[in-house]
Amino acid sequence: VQLQASGGGLVQAGGFLRLSCAASGVVFKLDDMGWYRQGPGKERELVASITTGGVTDYAGSVKGRFTISRDNAKRTVFLQMNNLKPEDRAVYYCNAETYPDPWQRRDVWGQGTLVTVSS
Repeated sequence: VQLQASGGGLVQAGGFLRLSCAASGVVFKLDDMGWYRQGPGKERELVASITTGGVTDYAGSVKGRFTISRDNAKRTVFLQMNNLKPEDRAVYYCNAETYPDPWQRRDVWGQGTLVTVSS
């Protein structure tokens, strides 16, 4: 399976963006999905995650501003980012826990999409 992310761009502080990440290819099961980000000089960090049942989790720095959702039928995960701040600037990566077959799990990463927030 492959993940294709889109929706990044340049936005002013206080603005919003919506990221999308679609899974393609054959897989036995698509499990938890999430968004990570890596800012300049920083390590990659979890931004938000969502289970197949819709249970979500967020990093403290984005709670109340970002919303993760998914469309299981379309195998797509979204990240609605509101009230963006300059410190949100990063490359955002989508991630999915996949099962190519019932016995093995494989983490898959998208290619990354750049979000730039001007002050």
